[in-house]
Amino acid sequence: MCGRGIDQVLACPCSPAIYEDVMRSAAGYVLLAEQANGSIPRRNGYVWGAALDQLKYMQPDARIINLETAVTRSSDRANKGINYRMSPENAGCLAAAKIDCCLLANNHVLDWGRAGLLETLTTLQKLNVKAAGAGRNDHEASAPAVLNLAEARLLIFSFGSTSSGIPSQWAATPDDPGVNLLPDLCKASAFEVAEEVMAAKRPSDLAVVSIHCGPNWGYHIPDEQRIFARALIDKAGVSIVSHHPRAIEIYRDHLILYGCGDLPWL
Repeated sequence: MCGRGIDQVLACPCSPAIYEDVMRSAAGYVLLAEQANGSIPRRNGYVWGAALDQLKYMQPDARIINLETAVTRSSDRANKGINYRMSPENAGCLAAAKIDCCLLANNHVLDWGRAGLLETLTTLQKLNVKAAGAGRNDHEASAPAVLNLAEARLLIFSFGSTSSGIPSQWAATPDDPGVNLLPDLCKASAFEVAEEVMAAKRPSDLAVVSIHCGPNWGYHIPDEQRIFARALIDKAGVSIVSHHPRAIEIYRDHLILYGCGDLPWL
């Protein structure tokens, strides 16, 4: 979530104007943070804090994040409670952490309209950062990002759900940019996703599926999420990642993160 106050402390912020009930300028959030914690440094690495040291120590094979922010100067604001955007000039913060792939099937990537999504995709492409979960049409939105690791090819699929606050009209179509939106989390939908994975997967490939579903608050894992995740493992042998930080499960020797937030998962 690099928008709002985060964007304001980087080198080239967007306009600080926001449209929330309690705050009309993102600079207000910066002021509150500095009053509580002291001066905030204005540099790209600020976004990551101590995580940069951990990344340097661990040297992960892949650095993948949920980019829950539009990267745009678009003024086409969606009529919703909170709108995130980061200026394209500040997207260098992604390079500071050597991010390989951004997941975009979330409830903020179209906060500034389809023009904002298109600018987000273009900016990531210029940075040589792969994207999954949103695209210029439904074919591009549903396509996996592909990372060639040292010992395997990694396929990264990203899906969104209306249960996380994604408006249904944000779904990509053959003619319109948008997100890769699941109709629901029933077992039949899981089987359809599994077929997509198997169609793209080679015998030696690894596959990860990210599903942006459920609300931000609470730690309960609904039965439908468990059934959906296990069905994907049964049918396609993938690992699963979800939205808000929640419990983990090892199912048939595959990892299910029922929620890991937006920080890099590696």
